[in-house]
Amino acid sequence: MRKRFDAQIRIGSEQIADIYINPKCRDEMPALMRAMKEIYLNAEISAMIYQILEDKICKGKKKTGRQGMNLWMIFVLAQTRLCLNTNYDRLHYLANNDKLLREMMGIYDGVGDNYEIDYQRIIDNISLLDDATLRKINDVIVDFGHGVFKKKETEALRVKTDTFVVEGNVHFPTDINLLWDSGRKCLDCVGHLINEGEISAVGWRKYKDWRRGLKNAMRSLSQLCKRSGPKKPETIIDAANQYINKAIGLSKKVNELISECPIETTGQLAQVIRLEYYKEMLDKHIDLVNRRLIKGETIPQKEKIFSIFETYTEWITKGKQNPNVELGKKVSITTDQYHLIIDFLVVEKTADVNLILPIVDRLLIKNNIESISSDKGGWSRENKELLQLVIPKVIIPKKGKLNQEEQIEEHGKGFKKLRHLHSAVESNINELEYCGLDRCPDRGLHGFKRYVAIAVVAYNLHRIGKELLALDKSQAVKRKPIVQAHRHAA
Repeated sequence: MRKRFDAQIRIGSEQIADIYINPKCRDEMPALMRAMKEIYLNAEISAMIYQILEDKICKGKKKTGRQGMNLWMIFVLAQTRLCLNTNYDRLHYLANNDKLLREMMGIYDGVGDNYEIDYQRIIDNISLLDDATLRKINDVIVDFGHGVFKKKETEALRVKTDTFVVEGNVHFPTDINLLWDSGRKCLDCVGHLINEGEISAVGWRKYKDWRRGLKNAMRSLSQLCKRSGPKKPETIIDAANQYINKAIGLSKKVNELISECPIETTGQLAQVIRLEYYKEMLDKHIDLVNRRLIKGETIPQKEKIFSIFETYTEWITKGKQNPNVELGKKVSITTDQYHLIIDFLVVEKTADVNLILPIVDRLLIKNNIESISSDKGGWSRENKELLQLVIPKVIIPKKGKLNQEEQIEEHGKGFKKLRHLHSAVESNINELEYCGLDRCPDRGLHGFKRYVAIAVVAYNLHRIGKELLALDKSQAVKRKPIVQAHRHAA
């Protein structure tokens, strides 16, 4: 059973409406909490967010039983983690010790303050969110933000779109170290089955020696590949043969275990499934190392895997000197003149030129767009002609040589002004990376998409909170002379 918010006030606590947030503090936390406070006080916006969370978390569940973490606490904790670019360990500490955060969640009391949130409980509840749910919440928050920033409700948007890479939590992949990863995980599964008493240790008493021998062979081959010398090819082939033979022996032994292992419990079944997967990866990388180092073949890109753990990882080369290669997924973001992210997408092996039309289709459903800008990666003649039918100003520099008409257009005052403004999206990307979107620590593609979505929502809330704090500060400055005048008159 979950509530939207626990309305029962604790002794010694104060209402969220009465929480004081210092407008002079430049840390990320006050800005986020100021936006959260405004959302809580706005009955329409908060009801929409609650409804979205209920549809995802509470749908199909009974309204009886043990009380779970309320929806407002889940929302606040998820945004705090990404706004501060922190991990679950620090979030656990803040949730139990930070006065402002506990006041915003409605669990602080100045007397005993004995309400403690467990570490695993935080992880389990935040993990209930997903990309689709957070995308809906972001739309609500963007509308709310426009109400804060816009002077006129009918003001059209000037949007900018670009892509950047969010790296996965993986090491630099080579077939040599991926073969080692596969072998050691096979041995980890075997060790778990033996320690839990699921299988007999007969035949596997020296499984730790297998691990040691495989690692030594991997280290020897890796060191030889880094060195140079007249006999380098011969020594590499000898070391590769030793490494492969050790891995083949392990693969045969694991295959025998899989065929003989009893499956009587769900624990046994889970371990055998894991073992089969890692054995498959072991065989695959035995073949890749053999073909590349012994047969001298060039492995096609489509046959390579860049992580046996995060299989969604892509090898991305964007033509930059630093970094020249990034391992992760491309993310597309679209911002407006108020620096709010109004659209985002985790890109699945799609070129930039094919992204811009679907982005505009999504945006035109709800927004009036005055102009759109992109870098040269989004240019094609078809894109430009189609966009000009629905958007007055399309700012996409052409790749290659310009004809006379294109040269006049791209050197025009209006085009150059909006093209220069497009660089603001780079600062938005940098701020996103500072807020945690440089590297994703969460596991799996589902966790990756959720992490990106929470980061975008937290970024927008931080932007809105900064604007609200600036308004609070300016209002405080305006009131100050009036108070001084009254004192002088007295």
